[in-house]
Amino acid sequence: MTDFLNQDLAGRRAETLKALGHPHRLRIVDLLCHQEHCVGDIAEALSLESAIVSQQLKILRLSGLVKVQKKNGFSFYSLAIPNLRKLLECLKTCEH
Repeated sequence: MTDFLNQDLAGRRAETLKALGHPHRLRIVDLLCHQEHCVGDIAEALSLESAIVSQQLKILRLSGLVKVQKKNGFSFYSLAIPNLRKLLECLKTCEH
């Protein structure tokens, strides 16, 4: 029996995919695959407003996909699930 036949596991994985299901969030996770960043750095790298980045990071954090650590008065975000890198690599091969 595969894991996806288990309804609870499939439901949790679907929630993970929903959390990633926005272009801004995918771009943020892709950036965080390489190193941790603060909101301002993410906003600058992705040409987005800091408020938008903060909103998207909140969704990713509440979904358990990213974690935050305070350093010198700044919040630095990183992947909470390192294997997200593999998922993003798979998505990059699915270009249509």
